[in-house]
Amino acid sequence: MIIRQIHVTPVAFRDPPLLNAAGVHEPWALRTIVEVVTDEGLTGLGETYGDLDHLGKVRECAQALIGLDIHALNTMYARIAAIVGERVTDLHGLTGVATKEKSVDRVFSPFEVACLDIRGKAAGVPVSDLLGGKVRDAVPYSAYLFYKWAGHPDQEPDRFGAALDEAGIVAQTALLIKEYGFTSIKLKGGVFPPDQEIAAIRALHEAFPDMPLRLDPNAAWSVETSIRVGRELDGTLQYLEDPTAGIAGMAEVAAAVPMPLATNMCVVTPEHLPPAIASRAIGVLLLDHHYWGGLVRSSHIAAMCDTFGLALSMHSNSHLGISLAAMTHLAAATPNLTFACDTHTPWQDGQDVVLPGALRFTDGAVPVPTTSGLGVELDRDALAVMNEQYEKCGIVARDDTSYMQRFAPTFSARRPRW
Repeated sequence: MIIRQIHVTPVAFRDPPLLNAAGVHEPWALRTIVEVVTDEGLTGLGETYGDLDHLGKVRECAQALIGLDIHALNTMYARIAAIVGERVTDLHGLTGVATKEKSVDRVFSPFEVACLDIRGKAAGVPVSDLLGGKVRDAVPYSAYLFYKWAGHPDQEPDRFGAALDEAGIVAQTALLIKEYGFTSIKLKGGVFPPDQEIAAIRALHEAFPDMPLRLDPNAAWSVETSIRVGRELDGTLQYLEDPTAGIAGMAEVAAAVPMPLATNMCVVTPEHLPPAIASRAIGVLLLDHHYWGGLVRSSHIAAMCDTFGLALSMHSNSHLGISLAAMTHLAAATPNLTFACDTHTPWQDGQDVVLPGALRFTDGAVPVPTTSGLGVELDRDALAVMNEQYEKCGIVARDDTSYMQRFAPTFSARRPRW
């Protein structure tokens, strides 16, 4: 099957004011939808980041893939690598160091997912079968908590309300559990002084004593602070994610705290794995097919982690249903991905570019689609609306820091902050 057309469509959807170590989410989140069309009329879907620089690379590379067979993934990767060259993307600061290899993988991923979607449709099997077959019928996801304002400063409060203290975080958790049935909890930290976030974790532990808890301050703490927090939360956290920056710093913390450390920041390309493994810097790697080069390359990383005894979870950025479907197929076919995955789906609040019904949450897990390919279809009306929103919203790149500084001019995203 030969690629005849590739459609690249940027979209924007409303995003709540979610706080993090880099600042606060802007009112619009950006994504790019990729449609690969073959000479046999089959179409595959992919989804990636929407920042203008990344969008430009995706569009440029799309033209270079016309005429290739959908099975020729190695040739696709080589062509994309030649075009991207030494240029580096991913500069918003919450997914670790930017590298040339990571930039290539980020551009390649949506095309690879789309081709797997087509291959699954042609064979009449779900994508999980192309990755070795599912080992679980449903993929658990965690309640992803954020400190947040009641609404964006120039807008009405959103339905989630404010969460700026322990009571607000507990109320947010109760809402997400009620609506999605989550059975594990993750708090995005790095927003307030560590003692305040320790108090929030303890409040969550008291309110939901049977729920596994995680805390992710996005490397906002020094080594010393990380060790103190880790020791104070002994017996409370399932794992502590990226408390401090860099493999060396993480290794120092890992040797001194009782719980495993997880990362999606200090290990983001294969070259980071040897030093991280040798120094015992991490116990859990958060996969993300968007910047690990797609689903097949992510499964290779998972096998390597299994060899060296690293556990797996899955990282999430603001995403739509195509990404949720891809994440679910990958997690379903990865035996050693045993921790619940992250997802931003609740914060979409029903906004999506896929037709409803294919993906749903049951007791905090998404049943793996059993129809062919990814198992999702584009909602073309929604795609058109979101594309128009992209054209009108005025945002061309994610910039949590600058948006925060509009309301708090002295804010700095420096690390470590504490």
